[in-house]
Amino acid sequence: METWLNISSESDFSIYNIPFGVFSKGKSKRIASRIGDYIIDLKSMYDSGCFPFIKSDVFESEDLNAFIGLGKQDTTRVRLVIQRELTTKGSMLETDFSKYSYLVRDVSMHLPVNVGDYTDFYSSKFHAENVGKLFRSEEDALLENWLHMPIAYHGRSSSIVVSETPIKIPSGQVASENAIVYKSSDKVDFELEFATVIGKSNLLGKPIDINRAEDYIFGFCLLNDWSARDIQSWEYKPLGPFLGKNFATTISPWIITIEALQPFKTKALKQEGILPYLRAACPTTYNINLSVSLNGKVVTRTNFSKLYWTLSQQIAHHTINGCNLRVGDILGSGTISDEQEKGSLLELTYNGEKPIVVNSKKITFLKKGDEVVLRGFASKKGLKVGFGKAAGILTNEL
Repeated sequence: METWLNISSESDFSIYNIPFGVFSKGKSKRIASRIGDYIIDLKSMYDSGCFPFIKSDVFESEDLNAFIGLGKQDTTRVRLVIQRELTTKGSMLETDFSKYSYLVRDVSMHLPVNVGDYTDFYSSKFHAENVGKLFRSEEDALLENWLHMPIAYHGRSSSIVVSETPIKIPSGQVASENAIVYKSSDKVDFELEFATVIGKSNLLGKPIDINRAEDYIFGFCLLNDWSARDIQSWEYKPLGPFLGKNFATTISPWIITIEALQPFKTKALKQEGILPYLRAACPTTYNINLSVSLNGKVVTRTNFSKLYWTLSQQIAHHTINGCNLRVGDILGSGTISDEQEKGSLLELTYNGEKPIVVNSKKITFLKKGDEVVLRGFASKKGLKVGFGKAAGILTNEL
């Protein structure tokens, strides 16, 4: 499949991608897709009659929720129409491309979905073991329940922000050597994560079968679960993360559809001894390259396929008690690490005991002015589908 539009072969946003997001140029927010360095205004395409199967206008909107709520049949057809327009010589888009497109640099991108609920999982065995060794012991790295179910906590949806939003360094209670004090965090950290965007709701009391879980996924984006380790370490017993996590979570602006990632499916890691509701007929995951840059230097490279618990297992477990997921909900994967690479500074610096060197400067945790950029892409036999970036700079004030 080739497009008549001249775009770089290195672009995250190839003809095989065609993601969805929300942009503005002026006051009105609209739904868009993207190819190369251009965004495609879907409201303009709708007004020109490109999507006659969409009976009501969902394209001039604050978020993607109503569009996603149309269902897979319609959203997939929209994506296919865009691909057809971009590959057919003499198409409406080619004939009058400037009417339907803008350069990305000339628009503002916004939070793509109205996130009703946000759950953050702890799905990387490598990450869980690294953290366990830091705070417990080599022998007691994994807690007794970890290999039996995908562990998670309920995050704060109101503090999820889109890429490029400044992140204020949080303050809170911290345990010092001699006292409990209130202060700004000295241990702000990033966490390299992947977000699943729910595309279909299940009824309260109706669990989602693991072999149908993908039917409930609209797509994915990058996620940085900013963390204040000094606040977190004092507060987390007995109920888990709270103020050390909920001050900010950054996601990338483009939702990459599950259909775009089908060519990059791969076998999931082998598991033993799990309960029947977590056993898929054919356990799969995705081969997606992920990286983190700190102040312009790459400090971590890993792969999504290194997660122990799959996306389908996360959904099946989340709903096994009858919990209802809703369109626009986000499920974070948890920090993604592997045998060698580590998805957080907590792991990279051994909780600050072994600084890493970034641009000739020793780093333990993040400080004011530090910029963190998450990136991700999948590639195979000339196909490339990327996620763009999830970026944020730390500041003392907003």
